[in-house]
Amino acid sequence: MSLSPIFAAFSSLVGNLADLLEPVFHASAAAAAIVLFTAFVRLLVHPLSRASARGQKARTKLAPRIAELRKKHGKNPEKFQKAVMELHREEKVSPLSGCLPSLFQLPAFFLLYHVFSTSRIDGEPNELLGHTLGSAALGARWSGALSDGGIFGPAGLVYLALFALVTAVATFSYRFTKRQMAAAPQPVAVAGDGQQVPGMAAMTRFMPLMSFMTLFTVAVVPLAAALYVVTSTAWSAVERYALYRDVYRDADGGVVTSQASRTSVRWNGVKGLARRRTE
Repeated sequence: MSLSPIFAAFSSLVGNLADLLEPVFHASAAAAAIVLFTAFVRLLVHPLSRASARGQKARTKLAPRIAELRKKHGKNPEKFQKAVMELHREEKVSPLSGCLPSLFQLPAFFLLYHVFSTSRIDGEPNELLGHTLGSAALGARWSGALSDGGIFGPAGLVYLALFALVTAVATFSYRFTKRQMAAAPQPVAVAGDGQQVPGMAAMTRFMPLMSFMTLFTVAVVPLAAALYVVTSTAWSAVERYALYRDVYRDADGGVVTSQASRTSVRWNGVKGLARRRTE
């Protein structure tokens, strides 16, 4: 099945939206249309993000019980994994729910990347390539801006502004992810011999730095796709703060008190009371 009609329909959609925005944004109307399109996609995906947040909070509350299962079945990884899966089924918690928002955004990114990477759409010249953001063409890449005026040239300054915005958002996401991971520690993966999987600790430490990978993406994809990534990343940062701010709270100037820790205290307290009653 040919995807040309889909690309043509999407190109027409962006072009028509740019025409509507042209009285306000003038030459940058197509760029504004991409930002608006990205916001629409994120609104569609928002229910999945909310479901992912509920799943994350539910997994946080299960952390003390999973720790107990690890103590109980630490020498039998298969039995431990089976017990954890059974616990997730009992509590109706999906360990994969956090991946869905990102997966559902891939088609939109693919459409933008393709439409602004080809000179012809459905046999016709691609008129969208003539649109710009400032002095930078929406179908161009950072390498082209460097060869046409350098870092501080007209097109280079557009990319510098995007890089500055991405760095600010990535720094916020990095700090937020670090605090979120401290508030809700992830389960430790174990190998078949019951030992921690080699490299998992380093990978866990590296995870917050993934926010800065957006800088690389913006540098190598067409500017239109870069706008999608920057807008979506900024949306994600605000959305995560709104959805996860109650997972932890700051007390007395930055001490993190997590819901997982409070749940752990309650859970251990109940177990201790039960032991005292049986003694």
